[in-house]
Amino acid sequence: MSSPLLFDAPLIRKRLARARRAGFADFLVARAVDDLSDRLGAVLREFPRALDLATPVPAAATWLERSGRAGAVTRLAPVPEAASPGLAVVVGDPEALPFGDRNFDLAVSLLALQHANDLPGALVQVRRALKPDGLFVGCLLGGRTLTELRQVLTQAESEVEGGVSPRVAPFAEVRDLGGLLQRAGFALPVTDVETVTVRYGDPFGLMRDLRAMGLTNAMRERRGRLRRETLMRAASLYAERFADADGRLRATFELIWLSGWVPHESQQKPLRPGSAQARLADALGTVERKEPS
Repeated sequence: MSSPLLFDAPLIRKRLARARRAGFADFLVARAVDDLSDRLGAVLREFPRALDLATPVPAAATWLERSGRAGAVTRLAPVPEAASPGLAVVVGDPEALPFGDRNFDLAVSLLALQHANDLPGALVQVRRALKPDGLFVGCLLGGRTLTELRQVLTQAESEVEGGVSPRVAPFAEVRDLGGLLQRAGFALPVTDVETVTVRYGDPFGLMRDLRAMGLTNAMRERRGRLRRETLMRAASLYAERFADADGRLRATFELIWLSGWVPHESQQKPLRPGSAQARLADALGTVERKEPS
C-alpha cells in the first residue's frame, strides 16, 4: 500500500505562482544561494552539466550559470517562468523528473524538497539523473522551522476552539536525512544544520512573509481558515513567549543541508576490518593491556 499524501502539490504550485506574481520574499533563498557558493567553492572539480531542481525562484540556476561553476545549466521550474539567456527551463515536478539517467554532473535544490510527498523516491530519481561521481547538494527546511508559530497556534486553537489541527507543516529531521541519502544510493553522505532567526515587529509580519514565499499551510488534511479570535490569541501568545528585550519577535528557520555523490570507483572506500598496518596503541604512545579472560 502506498503512503497517504501529506501535501497538496497543486495547491503548493498555485500559491508559489501567486507569491511570485505579487513579489516573492527571497531572503531565505538568497541566504541559501550564498551558502551554496561557499559549499561548492570547496569542491575542486568541473561540472559540465548542472540541474537546478525546483528552487522556488531561478536564483540558484542563475548563480550556477553566471559564476562559471557549471557549463550548461538546466532548471526544473516548479511553475511557468520566463526563459533567460544561457538557461534551459523545463516546468515539472521534482517527484517526477522528466530526464533520462546519467544526464547531469551536479544537481542542486534549495528550499523545495521539504514539500515532497515521497522524499526518498525523489532522491532516488536525482541519483539516477546524475552521472557516476555526480554530486547532489540540497537545502530544505528542517523540523525546528517555525517552532514558535507552531506552539502558539496549537495553544490558541485548543483554548478558543476546543481542539487542534495541523497549521504548520511537519518538516524533516536532520538525523533522518543522512539515512535517506544512503537509502537512495548516494555515497559519502553529509548533513548539517544552519539556524536562521528572523525578527518581526508582530506575528502578522511573519505571516505576510510566509504568504510571500508560498509557504502557507498546504497540507491535504488542513482545516479552514483560523477564526479571528483564535488568530488574535495566537498573536498575543507569540508576543508573550518569543519577544526579545526590544519587543521584536523571533521566528526560527532551520536550514538542513545534505550532499552525496553518485558511487564511482575513484571514490574513497572504508578499509576492510582487520586490514590496519599499525596499532592504535603505538600511535598514542601507550601500552596495550589485554583484559583478563
